[in-house]
Amino acid sequence: MTDPLLKAEIHCHIEGAAPVSLALAQAEMYRVDISKIVKDGRYVWSDFSEFLLCYDAVASLFRTEADYALLTETYLTELAAANTIYSEIIVSPDHGDRIGLGADAYLAGICDGIHAAREKVGIETRIIVTGERHFGPERVIAAAEYAARAGNSLITGFNMAGDERMGKVADYARAFDIARDAGLGLTIHAGEVCDASSVQDALDLVRPSRIGHGVRSIENQAVVERLVEHSTVLEVCPGSNIALSIYADFGHHPLRDLMAAGVRVCLNSDDPPFFRTSLAQEYETAAAVMGFSEDEINGMTRTAIEAAFVDEETRSRLLARLQEASGASAETGDEPAKQV
Repeated sequence: MTDPLLKAEIHCHIEGAAPVSLALAQAEMYRVDISKIVKDGRYVWSDFSEFLLCYDAVASLFRTEADYALLTETYLTELAAANTIYSEIIVSPDHGDRIGLGADAYLAGICDGIHAAREKVGIETRIIVTGERHFGPERVIAAAEYAARAGNSLITGFNMAGDERMGKVADYARAFDIARDAGLGLTIHAGEVCDASSVQDALDLVRPSRIGHGVRSIENQAVVERLVEHSTVLEVCPGSNIALSIYADFGHHPLRDLMAAGVRVCLNSDDPPFFRTSLAQEYETAAAVMGFSEDEINGMTRTAIEAAFVDEETRSRLLARLQEASGASAETGDEPAKQV
């Protein structure tokens, strides 16, 4: 039976969303042997370093504008089939340059995929441009400059991902100033691999409205209080946290404690097939394993939409859909209407 809950996702890396079946098809087309990283229909890695190698190997299978259109449309269609009404995908123009495709063609392919998916299944999507901190401040600043000048209505946010242990947040602050001045929403990966001090640095120096992951904020009560005070939203990815051994299991994950403390949180999948999850699985785990009620899960979806980097007209329309679906489900037990 189709999961009746409407969903929204604001933290997913586009290359990390490549289904294994698509990676295999791309590998066959380009005559690349990926048998070492795919076994029994799953991506195979054993630690964070191997995960990065596996991720890069899969990303290397997408080389043209058409490849990126296909990847994007495939993922968004999968989301829509799980009753997802909104998605933000994290993209790296720097990656487009590194593979020789070029940032413009890379983004054009992704935009083509977004338009195709919207036409086919009605899902609303926006793009978050990211700088990768392990390539240094200059490249992150260049990514912000690219996002600021792109003039692309689908690009609505700026992020910094990559190895949290590389450099200080202060080294990258200028990139966020550029993005802020351009009217882009700000989010930053922090409090995942590194402790709550990385979240504190982000709050001090970036002043984002959202933080990617941020779960280790729970280790510092003062940081938690700041998140609550400023209504900063945490883009929580429980399956990713477990797969990368940030926490031993879902019973030890702090999502419940963060919510109880008043922190605004939402559910996301990060790099879903690499972590043997999906957005639908994250919602199912939240209910069946972590014990969240339907109202609490709908509340997290509402938070994602409220925090989305999207125009107010679209936000209002999405919230109305969620409210209507939540009300219908509560009153009648019927499934909400599927996307048209």
